[in-house]
Amino acid sequence: MATTSRFLAWEGCFNARDLGGLGRLAPGALVRADRLDALTERGWTALAGHGVRTVVDLRNDDEPGVDHAPRPAWLKTVRVPLDGIEHRDFWDVWWDTPGFGTPAYFRPFLERFPDRVAAVARAVAEAPPGGVVFHCGLGRDRTGIIALVLLRLMGAGPEEIAADHGLSEPRVRAMHAARGLPYEDTEIGDYVASLGTTVHALARDTAAWLDAEGCLREGGLRTGELARLRGRLGA
Repeated sequence: MATTSRFLAWEGCFNARDLGGLGRLAPGALVRADRLDALTERGWTALAGHGVRTVVDLRNDDEPGVDHAPRPAWLKTVRVPLDGIEHRDFWDVWWDTPGFGTPAYFRPFLERFPDRVAAVARAVAEAPPGGVVFHCGLGRDRTGIIALVLLRLMGAGPEEIAADHGLSEPRVRAMHAARGLPYEDTEIGDYVASLGTTVHALARDTAAWLDAEGCLREGGLRTGELARLRGRLGA
């Protein structure tokens, strides 16, 4: 599936795209996005028209806002806060640092919290028939971690995973501009440069390192759950 055709015009969202066509992932099975509570009525209609029947919200308890337009009553929403912000031994190192906005923290997170990633994968595996959209606030970082794991599980290569990750940055910029919010990425650029690498390389190298099935099993996902997950995502 061509890159440009994967973006979805869901009014109110800036960073929604179908992951189908990457690896063995079926079109319509899995969508990554930014905050869905900003969707308009037309946005929810477009989401439904794309076949989505389940939402997995990765945000922390204090993040969700009031839906801009009524969320369809038939839509299943599952909240699986990904961060685990109560684990200060991890977050005191990463919170409010430039690295938190890059894939530099993906590998440490996956090593520290395979159980939290597995909980999201379980929610996808157990979702009712229809597509699943998972999202955070920007659709870049937490969503990026889950996309990396599920895409790798479905056979996507490190380069295409890194390319998909890179699609979010222009959308995040546009989101901030539309909402009249400042967006300063100088610190992130300086941070990545200080590591002697690029955001693309960080995402690619993390994907190359990751054993997705091993990570999910370590997090508690059982053989039957893995089979259901692959079955509902596979082309």
